[in-house]
Amino acid sequence: MTSPMSRRFVVFAGLLATPVATSVTQHKVPGPPRAATDERVGKLEKFFDDHNCPLKDEAAEFIEAADRNQLDWRLLPSISVVESGGGKDYRNNNVLGWANCDQRFTSVAAGIHSVARRLSHSRLYRHKSIDRILATYNPRPEYTTKVKTLMHAIRMTQVPAEASAN
Repeated sequence: MTSPMSRRFVVFAGLLATPVATSVTQHKVPGPPRAATDERVGKLEKFFDDHNCPLKDEAAEFIEAADRNQLDWRLLPSISVVESGGGKDYRNNNVLGWANCDQRFTSVAAGIHSVARRLSHSRLYRHKSIDRILATYNPRPEYTTKVKTLMHAIRMTQVPAEASAN
């Protein structure tokens, strides 16, 4: 008869000898609906195009980052226009002027998502109104006015019917 200890050892050894799966399937966490089919993307692309902003191609990234972090979808694009001319003048893939543009990002999209996360989750920003977020982001009194004026302009941007049908 075998002892209970030796039976446990055999079971444990059997677990170690069990083949290990050689492939790993990555599952994307379900998020908000894809921004590419969102009418806001067309509106933001048109706004950037009207202002000769190179960030037109990042419109869907701005929407996705805002949605994932429960931010107003117009906030980050407006900040980008004030900070970098909408992608005309920036360094370190930092179109949002984060940390006085000293913060380096691996890509413009990575910077957009990183700043969105911080504005949503950082103790400095979370649970604040847009006015208080902007006052923390840049304390100059005119900063909030500039960003909110651009947010309004984005909201008022009209997308031609044929452009929204594509």
